[in-house]
Amino acid sequence: MGGKRVLTAVVLIPLVYAIVKYSNPALFLLVVVAIVLIGQYEFYKFHFRDFNRFTLLGLFSGFILLLTFGSGISLQTREAVLGAIIFITFSGFLFLKKSLEGALTGISVVVFGVLYISWTLGHLVSLRLLANGENLIFFVLIVTWGVDTGAYYTGKLIGRHKLSPNISPGKTIEGAVGGVVACVGAGFLARWLFLKGLTINSTILIGLVLGIISQLGDLSESLLKRSAGFKDSGSIIPGHGGMLDRVDSLIFTVPAFYYFIIYFQPEVISIYL
Repeated sequence: MGGKRVLTAVVLIPLVYAIVKYSNPALFLLVVVAIVLIGQYEFYKFHFRDFNRFTLLGLFSGFILLLTFGSGISLQTREAVLGAIIFITFSGFLFLKKSLEGALTGISVVVFGVLYISWTLGHLVSLRLLANGENLIFFVLIVTWGVDTGAYYTGKLIGRHKLSPNISPGKTIEGAVGGVVACVGAGFLARWLFLKGLTINSTILIGLVLGIISQLGDLSESLLKRSAGFKDSGSIIPGHGGMLDRVDSLIFTVPAFYYFIIYFQPEVISIYL
């Protein structure tokens, strides 16, 4: 497992760097759309198992929502789009579902998939559109991957006490602590490489907060797939499972980092304007 993870990272890291650094906003949006919709499709398989019209409805809704992140529209307009998505989902089940059985669960799954994956990861596009957006994305990717790497190898080396055995048997308390410590360290590395305007106190705070919520994001995805009887969300990425398995930590860290920068450290943006 470890060897495959390392080999995959060696291949993916330069590719991700090139996409973030050199792609124009439209191409970057398309890449995010592809990643998100693959992850969303994997999520819908937890419930629907096979691709069907309701899966398509959810993917279409996620696609429309992602476009709002790339268009620079206001938050209020995006909220209106979310309202329309809920209305369309209800309408779809009213006219496309032949029986009442499972309608409540199906509607909830479709809408939650849009919110859980498309809404959260759409903030990658919002980050990219900010001044210094490329470096902001590099920062959040480095600290999030730092958590994953620190938790994984710390758990392998010294992990003894299970963190949540019913949800993720391989995770340990020692690994979780190692992940938070690694996140703070990765935060200082990312600050030195890409975001020198970030204060030291903010770097420590971001490291601690993202180190915790990143692992909560990982556990949350494990909760969803385990409850549905899946070990991995898919097999598209060697050593990591599915797309959703790879981006599950980003689901929480990306919006958290975006709003932290916007509301608590806007000078990181303004110095590049």
